[in-house]
Amino acid sequence: MFYNWIGDSMERQILHVDVNNAFLSWTAVERLKHGEKIDIRTIPAAICGDENKRSGIILAKSTLAKSVGVVTGETIYQATRKCPNLTLFKPDFNAYREYSKALYNLLLEYTYKIERFSIDECFLDMTGFLMNDTLLSKAIEINRRVKEELGFTVNVGVSENKLLAKMASDFTKPDKIHTLYRNEIRTKMWPLDVSELFMIGRRSVPKLNSIGIHKIGDLANFDKNVLIKKMGKFGAMAWEYANGIDNSEVNYIREKPKSIGNSVTLPVDISNAEKIERVLLSLVEQVTFRLRKEELLAMVASVQLRTHDFKDIAHQSKLDIATSNTKDIYAKAKEIFKEMYKYNIPIRLVGFRVEKLIEKDEQISMFNTESNTKNLDKTIDDLRNKYGYNSIKKAGEVDIYMLH
Repeated sequence: MFYNWIGDSMERQILHVDVNNAFLSWTAVERLKHGEKIDIRTIPAAICGDENKRSGIILAKSTLAKSVGVVTGETIYQATRKCPNLTLFKPDFNAYREYSKALYNLLLEYTYKIERFSIDECFLDMTGFLMNDTLLSKAIEINRRVKEELGFTVNVGVSENKLLAKMASDFTKPDKIHTLYRNEIRTKMWPLDVSELFMIGRRSVPKLNSIGIHKIGDLANFDKNVLIKKMGKFGAMAWEYANGIDNSEVNYIREKPKSIGNSVTLPVDISNAEKIERVLLSLVEQVTFRLRKEELLAMVASVQLRTHDFKDIAHQSKLDIATSNTKDIYAKAKEIFKEMYKYNIPIRLVGFRVEKLIEKDEQISMFNTESNTKNLDKTIDDLRNKYGYNSIKKAGEVDIYMLH
């Protein structure tokens, strides 16, 4: 089998995923799941403490409630005076934990380097996990999948470090994707009020204002040494953050994914089965590379197709043996595809996923011996791990942008 050598860079690739209005959104999804007809995200609604206590506070509010002045942290009494038709709901923290876990499990399909920053936000270190995709395309995919599969929306910040990714995700909401790279901070971040900079608390703002710092740009261009004399270590940190400097790592506890998959929206609709199979090969290559990196074996493979009119077709099949071998899994993927694709319908999206994953040392069959091509897989994996996924490309793989 022939492989081509191409270059690949390994700069830091960081995402920040933030659930939009988490408590209210998750309550809405849970209610809809149990047959409720009204989506509380579309009415004046709030999640709050004990309704019987006038001192109970607002934990989250809908966009309509916010538009009439309801704010998080105020009492129920204050909120209902502003919005007499405000509908109140108790928090369901058990459900919130489940939705947070569902989001985390979805994100695990992209990288194991995930830092849970809070119940409703995560940092992802995607460095070395992009394969032949861009960081922005992964952000778009995550945003879409969360909405389609979990029922709520997220903002995704895209950058080269945690600070800038978080700042980006806090730009306009909801359901948005924003980039913020070092070369963009002058136009996107410096014009913002200094209070919007991460880690700048309410008490710090008056001190900064008193020395002429009102915008993030003012802070970035202030004399760092003077700032340190006036505010100590905090001053140094604030100056660095204003200049987009952050070398902190994504702190993660490694967990194995429950499934691994990838999908691609094609630049043009395709009805040629052979071309679709070539796209499928590229996806299988990426998924099996990740499988072996995680030291997992798959027991089930599934193929997803989305037609030109946005209808989804998905079939799955059990693999003959638990495996991570590219050739064997691609053979199963082709078999599934040929069973499900009959009428040359134009296809806009192709997806592939493996499920029921087991640890490599948990092989369930004494006959589970992978084919000789596993040595080739290992050689290719070693090169990709050292030089990046795109350092080599199989001749049969397709560049989707050449499918016109």
